[in-house]
Amino acid sequence: MAEQEEAYSEIEHLRIEVKRLREALDTLTPPLEVLLKRRGFRIYKREPRDDLLVPEDRFVGEYYEMLRRYSFRLFLRDVIKHQPSFTTAQVARYATRAVTEAYAAFLVAIGLAVPEDTSYRLARGPVKSFGTTLEWFVAELFKRAFSAEAIWGVKMKRPQVGGDYDLLAKLDGSLLYMEIKSSPPKQIYQREIGAFFDRVRDLMPELALFFVDTELRMKDKIVPLFEEELRGRYASPPAVERMEKELFAIEGAGINLPDLFIINAKDSIEGNIQKVLTCHYRRHR
Repeated sequence: MAEQEEAYSEIEHLRIEVKRLREALDTLTPPLEVLLKRRGFRIYKREPRDDLLVPEDRFVGEYYEMLRRYSFRLFLRDVIKHQPSFTTAQVARYATRAVTEAYAAFLVAIGLAVPEDTSYRLARGPVKSFGTTLEWFVAELFKRAFSAEAIWGVKMKRPQVGGDYDLLAKLDGSLLYMEIKSSPPKQIYQREIGAFFDRVRDLMPELALFFVDTELRMKDKIVPLFEEELRGRYASPPAVERMEKELFAIEGAGINLPDLFIINAKDSIEGNIQKVLTCHYRRHR
């Protein structure tokens, strides 16, 4: 037992030390906007607040922790869907009635919802979709869990591609681009995969992730879309390889692209990001 406790203590010490070293490295490497400028990109809009469902600063920590739960994110999607008001019965598809009532009470406690006679209504809005809030949350995850500089909802002008970049992050001096989908796989189409590849080729980050906030199988819809896109773009397309469970990797070196990964929310978003980062670093150590 003592040996196990000592091992846990050592692991925690190493975790803190890695975080400290990453923070030190972050101060010694160029900021994110400089990495973009060197690639010929200039941000003209970022982190829009109009469609963002986030409480005031004193509640942000609690809200962030709740958003780590897949069931809470599904609950928020239904809350947004039923605007301007909702009942717990309407938004209890993915959790028990008791859990749903606790989630509704939490929204009231942090000022995002107001109780009415037999229902609740959002305190702000209308909110068009959950997508903006999900981008904010994933950016917070990169900052808190990986000590990374991260920005979300980025718009950049380029002669050929341009468009929206859901999340950009700086990790140890490298640039990461992440496409974030709040829609279920059945609502994701070939043109969106094509746009992702266009942005990756234009931006040329060291690492690119395509993330779908679902626990459904990626092999059924998303992976075939990627395979079709690769076949349409390259005479000898690389394979989309399963890493484990619902995590997939594409070796980009042979087609002059960075490492590409497809991930979902199964088990945890943080854990899945950690696995692909580990894979990336081991490839290039």
